Amino acid sequence: MQRGSGKAEIRVRRVYEAPSPDDGMRVLVDRLWPRGLSKGDARVDEWPKSVTPSTELRRWYHGPDGEYEEFCRRYEAELAEPAAAEALQRLRTLAAEGPLTLLTAAKEPDRSHTSVLKRLL
Repeated sequence: MQRGSGKAEIRVRRVYEAPSPDDGMRVLVDRLWPRGLSKGDARVDEWPKSVTPSTELRRWYHGPDGEYEEFCRRYEAELAEPAAAEALQRLRTLAAEGPLTLLTAAKEPDRSHTSVLKRLL
């Protein structure tokens, strides 16, 4: 790791917000494409589905038993799987090269998988 530049600049934004010139690489980190948004309007540079929570985990979290801290623990375990770990490393490389914006349709990004991703990056 290089010294001097400090921490990588990683942002989390809702995909429905207008793109900003400061976004750098825009990466959609949701498994499903956001409703009502065209691919042109979203300006997504990459969409690595392997870093998104599994369908099963997402359904559990949004169900009656879903609890945020347990969701985070389970999601981190999923991110340790080979395909997800490789994609996570790719995001780390992108973050080291310049600003990285993680895009999500989640209404509360601070209580979603994006906060886990940002912390791990």
